[in-house]
Amino acid sequence: MGQRTWIMGILNVTPDSFSDGGLYLDKNKAVKRGLELAEEDADIIDIGGESTRPGSNSISTKEELKRIIPVLSDLREKTDTLISVDTTKSEVARAALDHGANIINDISALRFDPQMTPLAVNKDVPVVLMHMKGTPKNMQTNPNYEDLLAEVKSFFKERLETAKTLGIKREKIIIDPGIGFGKRHNDNLLLIKNLRALEEFERPIMIGISRKSFIGKILNLPVLERIDGTIASAVISIIHGAHILRVHDVAPIKRAVLVAEAIMEENRNPDSSINNMEKNYNYVC
Repeated sequence: MGQRTWIMGILNVTPDSFSDGGLYLDKNKAVKRGLELAEEDADIIDIGGESTRPGSNSISTKEELKRIIPVLSDLREKTDTLISVDTTKSEVARAALDHGANIINDISALRFDPQMTPLAVNKDVPVVLMHMKGTPKNMQTNPNYEDLLAEVKSFFKERLETAKTLGIKREKIIIDPGIGFGKRHNDNLLLIKNLRALEEFERPIMIGISRKSFIGKILNLPVLERIDGTIASAVISIIHGAHILRVHDVAPIKRAVLVAEAIMEENRNPDSSINNMEKNYNYVC
């Protein structure tokens, strides 16, 4: 792909996700939405069967498989777009990969299921490691940091070292600071503003800012009216170093990003190590 920033389109096949819960629980509606994301030129379609909104409860592996696999299988037959599976369960990830998924997107950064790392090693697929304090059930119960950036960097240093020790190739790893996952309002803003603090790891940075609560708090708007705030957050994110944007509204975000990139290109430093990585590294292929 010729672009520098990749767009990951969100497809939640859940009854209770914070933004689009219930809209795509039906298989046919989910497949239709996935194809729409592909037509909007999403680089990746991210399929999730378990809500990870604040306060959410985990569901059974059986239920998660029931939601994800039929949709993924049908989509794989109808589009060549890369597909990631948003799960913390190795059994779900394994089934998804067997049915054509290309990437594991694990919000636990391989911590919740001890079999997820061996699976990633065996399948030799890209893995997204996200920072989260706590679990979706309790992550927003008074999260606190003495030094947010230092703690997030320490987390990724440990996770990357562990992944390497257990056999995951460094070039297969994408990192995600976890906006809204165990973060206070100002924590989210600070992370976006300081994304380049994560460049020391020399890994692609993914960020999920789509329709998030920090936008709602700034604009005093409900979830479905946060597209303007999402666009602004997306552009600021790429200015500060994001490589992959995880969003619901692919088409308008992609248009905004293309304009922002055209402007940024005029001021790019060709000797920058992160710029060289952007030009030479296919993030997940």
